Amino acid sequence: MKRGRLTAAVVAAISVPALGLGLGTGALTSAAQASSRTSSAGAVFVRHFSEQPVVVDCQGQPQVRPGKLTLSCADGNDYLTGLSWASWTAGLASATGVQEVNDCLPYCAAGHFHGYPVDVIFWGGTSLPGRPGIQRYTSVTLLYPGARPNIGARQAPATVTLPLLAGSS
Repeated sequence: MKRGRLTAAVVAAISVPALGLGLGTGALTSAAQASSRTSSAGAVFVRHFSEQPVVVDCQGQPQVRPGKLTLSCADGNDYLTGLSWASWTAGLASATGVQEVNDCLPYCAAGHFHGYPVDVIFWGGTSLPGRPGIQRYTSVTLLYPGARPNIGARQAPATVTLPLLAGSS
């Protein structure tokens, strides 16, 4: 994993005032350093499921550090895959992976998927409906270090933030 690139991307995203996370880069740097120390020490932390934040998949199931996550549940034409997690903490998780997007040309059923390298940040939090002891991420920010997918007739911006809805992430 390109931890340096991901850490820089996370710091850049957190620095964007529009995110409104209330986190300074100092807290992020400390978290990244702690994550790096943990990885280098080879320690494995096993925590009870209810203690870890989750992201909710399209079927409404809570997931911890998923390898794949569909972003457009209605048609499955946009998903993240090959997710490699650098951190997974309350309020913030970061990974690198590939966003697979259907070009829907000439129409979605006949379209082709194209992969785009992406840095992924899950953030925000609220209680999972019906499970008050479990926190779920409420937003995802995608940062494109290279090529970007098209949104309509335009190329996506270098950073895109989307809501993660419970049961329809």
